[in-house]
Amino acid sequence: MEEYRVKNLVFSSSCTVYGEPDSLPVIEDHPIKKAESPYGYTKQVCEKMITDCLKSKKLTNAATLRYFNPIGAHCSGLIGELPMGTPNFLIPYITETAAGIRDCLTVFGGTYNTPDGTCIRDYIHVMDLADAHVRSLIKMSEKNTSFVLNIGTGKGHSVLEVIKSFEKVNQLKLNYKIGPKRDGDIEQIYAGTNLVEKTLKWKPKYSMDQAMEDAWRWQKNLAEK
Repeated sequence: MEEYRVKNLVFSSSCTVYGEPDSLPVIEDHPIKKAESPYGYTKQVCEKMITDCLKSKKLTNAATLRYFNPIGAHCSGLIGELPMGTPNFLIPYITETAAGIRDCLTVFGGTYNTPDGTCIRDYIHVMDLADAHVRSLIKMSEKNTSFVLNIGTGKGHSVLEVIKSFEKVNQLKLNYKIGPKRDGDIEQIYAGTNLVEKTLKWKPKYSMDQAMEDAWRWQKNLAEK
């Protein structure tokens, strides 16, 4: 970056830096707890490195975007998520199960302290996420500033709610079962979005149903290639 005089950095961080939250929604000054997973730990380390580089003037500006759960695909069905091997995330596992690539979807845990017993997450459409990236670059270029922002919808959806949304909009029935809880999974988390709305003049535009429709369109296009 120094060699090519790159002044502005957008870092893909994650809501996992917060660990298990004490209160909801999670806002940007929420305490950074011990990470629940190696993934969350790497994000905490990278955020610290960026903070140190800003202090030492190795970086001019940095936008640290704490993604919640990106989902969906481009509405054209031409750009989407293509996991290598067994998916680690819910939505590609849903679409691959619907496509017959996976025999059954396992929902990890059905006894959490949530309305339907499954984990709750804040799912953000990837196109809304992309828009936040563009707005971050514009903000840094115009105002010469750095910031840390949550990128989410401000609403939580349970795993079963996501499955039902997919089934509804695509008129399909998924084969799924409730399995044991996974170590390191947070019960529920969703974003406080006041700061990102104020800083970037940004709000999510896409619904859960739209994301499920776009994700399935992407999966069907893959099958045709």
